[in-house]
Amino acid sequence: MSDQLIHVYLMPGMAANPSIFEHIKLPEDHFQIHWLEWQIPNKTETLEQYAKRMCQCITHNNIVLLGVSFGGILVQEMSKFLSLKKLIVVSSVKSHHELPKRLKLLKITKAYKILPTSLLGNIDLLAKYAFGETIKKRVDLYKKYLSVSDKTYLDWSIKQVVCWEQENPHPNAIYIHGDNDMIFTHSCGGDCIVIKGGTHIMIINKYKWFNENLPKLILD
Repeated sequence: MSDQLIHVYLMPGMAANPSIFEHIKLPEDHFQIHWLEWQIPNKTETLEQYAKRMCQCITHNNIVLLGVSFGGILVQEMSKFLSLKKLIVVSSVKSHHELPKRLKLLKITKAYKILPTSLLGNIDLLAKYAFGETIKKRVDLYKKYLSVSDKTYLDWSIKQVVCWEQENPHPNAIYIHGDNDMIFTHSCGGDCIVIKGGTHIMIINKYKWFNENLPKLILD
C-alpha cells in the first residue's frame, strides 16, 4: 500500500520548524506527509549547493514538494535536481522581481551583511523577520514555531532571499499567495492562486483551506 501513496514533503519558512504544518492533514489512503527541517548552512554555501544537500533528505520518487516563504524559494531551487509530481510554493515569490523594495535595497547597498541577526534570539524580532508581525499576545505561538535562531543560518538565509536571481516563475509550479501578505506584497499577480484574507502565516491559520484544496491540486 505504501508504494501507492503519494509522498508529500513540506519545507517551512525562514527560522521556522516544521511544526507549522501540524494542522495540515491529507487523506492517509492517498498521501503520506514528510516534514523537512532546516540544516545549518556553511557560511560560503550557495543556495544551489544547499538545495542539492537538502535533496538528500528526499527518499522517495515522483514526490510533491511544498515550501513556504523562504522555504518556497528553496523548493524552487531543489526542483532543479528532482523529478517531481508537483511543486507547490506558498506565501513566497515567483522571481526576484517580486521582492519588496526594502529587500532590493538591501541587495544594492549590501546592507544585509551588517544586519543585527545576533539580536534575533529575541523572539519578538525573530517573529518580525520571519512572519512580518510582532508577537503581541502570541508569544507562546511563536516560541513554538520559530526555533532556528542560529546566527550563521539567519545571516545566510537573509542573503539568499535578498540575492535570489530567479528571473521568471517556475513553469510547472503551483503558486499560492494571500492577498494580505505583508512580507511579500507583490506576489498575487500572474499565474497564482490567491487566498482572500490570507497572511504570511496562512499555512497556520488557514490550514482548513489547504486541507480541502491540496488533494485536488496534487491530483489534478
